[in-house]
Amino acid sequence: MQAKRLLPFLLTLGLCSAAAAADEFDDLFDLDADPAASADAAGSAQLGGYADFGAAYTWSGQSHWSKLRARLELGLSGRLGARSRYKLSARADVDGAYWLEDDYYHRRVRRDQRTDFMIREAYVDFGAGDWEFRLGRQHVVWGEMVGLFFADVVSARDLREFFLPEFEALRTPQWAVRAERFGSDTHFELLWIPAPSFDDIGEPGADFYPFALPAGTRVKDRKPASRLSNTNWGLRVSRLIAGWDLSAFHYQSRDVSPTLYRVDGALELRHDRIRQTGLTLSKDLGSMVLKGEAVHTHGRRFLTADPAARYGLHASDTLDYVIGVDIPLRDVWRINLQYYARVFYDHDRQMGSDRSEAGMTFLVSRKFGDRLEAELLYVSSLNRHDYMLRPKLSYQITPEWRGVLGADLFGGRQDAIFGRYHDRDRVYVELRRWF
Repeated sequence: MQAKRLLPFLLTLGLCSAAAAADEFDDLFDLDADPAASADAAGSAQLGGYADFGAAYTWSGQSHWSKLRARLELGLSGRLGARSRYKLSARADVDGAYWLEDDYYHRRVRRDQRTDFMIREAYVDFGAGDWEFRLGRQHVVWGEMVGLFFADVVSARDLREFFLPEFEALRTPQWAVRAERFGSDTHFELLWIPAPSFDDIGEPGADFYPFALPAGTRVKDRKPASRLSNTNWGLRVSRLIAGWDLSAFHYQSRDVSPTLYRVDGALELRHDRIRQTGLTLSKDLGSMVLKGEAVHTHGRRFLTADPAARYGLHASDTLDYVIGVDIPLRDVWRINLQYYARVFYDHDRQMGSDRSEAGMTFLVSRKFGDRLEAELLYVSSLNRHDYMLRPKLSYQITPEWRGVLGADLFGGRQDAIFGRYHDRDRVYVELRRWF
């Protein structure tokens, strides 16, 4: 408990350390110099990245510090020729909350979340004829809506903080081979992922562990073996038709989301072989932008209370879809509304869900000058009336510095996707320095 009295000091020290780290990298690599001049001097190589510090305090339930994380991400990019370039980036995290709160978090949770290192991107681009190729670890984003994932089926995710981080930071890249052909109105994309990455959900007892298991429960994470049949592949075609930006895709993969199996009294996380076919659309309607996504999934299994179900699971095809509008007002306000749903084709009453599970999101933001922006995001299930509410203030201190103050609030039925985290309400601050 004595350590907790030092938290204001630790927080201030962490913020100052992040600032000092950024300034030291400026001095070390001369990052305040003219980027064009630096690129010419170093053969078009450019170094960039950011340092940030985030602190979150969970006050509902048993109050505790849930984040005291310092993060550094560095990237190097440059050209190798007229039609070739490369990019390398990596990210390192140290989270003091999992040292400090040793009386709250189980040792497996602390070991899992105290430190982290990830190669973010490591790829080479080159062109051949009408085709462009990218080989290596890369982001592949096939869809993007507000608040939740739908058609973005390729990306793995770090879900140890649920869907709360910015999606750019939350996504985990894939080791992939991608080929693209760009026409005047049509874009073709072929994708092969020989060594897939999967969602990181943490350990039982973590704040946002998705399965209702006691802290310390042993769960075996059974990753697919490295063989050709376990690789992922997909294709996507996009076309602009009468102002409509349309795309369709088919993707066969080991599911990035784990399924919890009960095997001979033990628990295992497995990644089922699934097939996903989907489409995305967007249309500029003048005063607003209409967007939509839909994905049909075959091969996924879901937990059920049926004692006769093999592995405690029930298989069902699903259709996930979302439709939304984005409305900017006078370059100051932004309003976004979305309706989403999941339909179970082979529904079972003991799955704990309805045949159709629907929800909505509402986002409103307001700029105050060039530096301050207020935002409110509300996401709610319409079946169970649980919700996630996220007010946030962002202040652009300088072009290089940004501060954020916000809260993450959950409520509703405890068997629902948001209501299960009713005792995880938290406030947070972030400070970031780009260079």
